[in-house]
Amino acid sequence: MFSGSMVALVTPMRADGSLDADCLNKLIEFHINAGTDAIVAMGTTGESATLNVEEHCNVIRQVVQQVAGRIAVIAGTGANSTSEAIELTQSAKDLGANAALLVTPYYNKPTQEGLYQHYKAIAEAVDIPQILYNVPSRTACDLLPETVARLADIPNIIGIKEATGDVSRVKQIKALCGDKMELYTGEDANTVAFILAGGQGVISVTANVAPAKMHDMCAAALTGDMQTAHQINNDLSLLHQRLFLESNPIPVKWALTEMNLIPNGIRLPMTVLSENYHQPVREALYAAGINK
Repeated sequence: MFSGSMVALVTPMRADGSLDADCLNKLIEFHINAGTDAIVAMGTTGESATLNVEEHCNVIRQVVQQVAGRIAVIAGTGANSTSEAIELTQSAKDLGANAALLVTPYYNKPTQEGLYQHYKAIAEAVDIPQILYNVPSRTACDLLPETVARLADIPNIIGIKEATGDVSRVKQIKALCGDKMELYTGEDANTVAFILAGGQGVISVTANVAPAKMHDMCAAALTGDMQTAHQINNDLSLLHQRLFLESNPIPVKWALTEMNLIPNGIRLPMTVLSENYHQPVREALYAAGINK
């Protein structure tokens, strides 16, 4: 249903933390013109954790309206409360999103049965394609392949964003689910290996600053052109590393400000990139052919 380079879009903010709607529209056009395959609004990189529900829904609405059907829009609607996740997912459907991305409930540390029941309840409540999102480094909760296999039998659960960094999960999940689940990596650095192992693409942080190259790299990997895919990945390798020198989205927002694409705004408890990391991120942009 979805494939290629799907950008985990930042949410532009002014220095005072207020949302910058005009800048968001410009970013969307930047991605469409660069060949980004889908936009993920209000994920981790979009600072969903620090936007209130009204702001969250307004960003999804704006992205859907600006995209106007030209590419897919996937809305981040996960929460650590099942009822809140249902509310956000219903809002995303009403606003016209093509799918919802649902992070595992963070902080609660549910059991595998709890995870199954959580996702089952959301899928049954809202008839929209839904993508599971497994990122144990942030949630203290690992959605295991066996639980994914149970969820794959629910028709509108169509895929999973695997951000464990473990490429072997692709084969494990495919062995259990067959073609019932699409697989997307949440780790830019392993995108090529993940696709070559049988995945469909990446939900990407790096694509915020290098959308054309991420699209081309994924397209090459999806067609089995390993030489081209690895060559592009080599150009981007420093970015994959250095956009995580501090917690995402701190470095990527600073990089976009350096590229004159967004103002220098981020919300507490996130802070602007530490000065000692400015040059390393600049070097990564330069190595990728950006801001030369």
